[in-house]
Amino acid sequence: MIRGFSKLLQNRAYPISKVVSKNQTRNLSIHEYLSVGLLEQYGIKAPKGKVAKTPQEAFQVAKSLTSEDLVIKAQVLAGGRGKGTFENGLKGGVRIVYSPEEAQMFAEKMLGQKLITKQTGAAGKPCNSVYIVEREYLRREYYFAILMDRATSGPVLVASSQGGMDIEAVAEENPEAILKHNVDIFKGLAREDAVALAQKVGFSPSCVEEAADTFIKLYKLFIEKDATMVEINPMAESSNHEVLCMDAKINFDDNAEFRQQDIQALRDTTQEDPREVAAAKFNLNYIGLDGNIGCLVNGAGLAYGHDGYHQTQWWRSC
Repeated sequence: MIRGFSKLLQNRAYPISKVVSKNQTRNLSIHEYLSVGLLEQYGIKAPKGKVAKTPQEAFQVAKSLTSEDLVIKAQVLAGGRGKGTFENGLKGGVRIVYSPEEAQMFAEKMLGQKLITKQTGAAGKPCNSVYIVEREYLRREYYFAILMDRATSGPVLVASSQGGMDIEAVAEENPEAILKHNVDIFKGLAREDAVALAQKVGFSPSCVEEAADTFIKLYKLFIEKDATMVEINPMAESSNHEVLCMDAKINFDDNAEFRQQDIQALRDTTQEDPREVAAAKFNLNYIGLDGNIGCLVNGAGLAYGHDGYHQTQWWRSC
């Protein structure tokens, strides 16, 4: 399931529940620092930062950045990092730091540890790198995402004035705060539509044009890189009225691997179920489940019965 939408898609009372199928195929997901690198290639603004894979690198990265106020983020492919807990007891995979020494100290506690969040389950996921960025002081925070809408066979923009929060919580508590705009994939995102969405979601008048530019650039990235999701939470107005993408999650269509080999090379298999990694080497579609029973069939319907009799009974019951 696409990160950030698992509960939202289960909420039938909320109209966006039909935007993405519950039976999503597994798609490549990349770390935040790599996603931000793609944003920068498209001229999209984000806080300045660098990745570190050792405590000493974290010290040097923090020292090289111009701001004294920094944020260190565990690079784990799961939502809810900020509220997660490391297996060594450290609370929070996203921490504010004020010196290179403090960045190094948190890196020592994060690197090599598993981070447990609401999306990882009790097993957690390993943190092999940290992303250190300059802290920005924000005036307003928004939510923005681009997804594929199976109902219209095209992209849909999803935006909200309530950024920086779990989108599932917003959907449950205030569904009217989430706006949706479908895009004709043959025509692309028109500038007037991007401007209108920026105004509706509540960007300040001085930021509307830049927000619209950011929407258009994100849409271009979405199409050109065969993405299945681009999620920015939050997209924000800074204190000097810049529009910034403060976080980025991007998923890509595995079926486009033949033309997106540079993107596929960014895959981090340490974040995946080792059984699924092994199956992928033989071009098998494998979904890991609890227990020790497997089911290998040549069609979805056959999975409902373990022999001809039970299969016949299943079809008769439909």
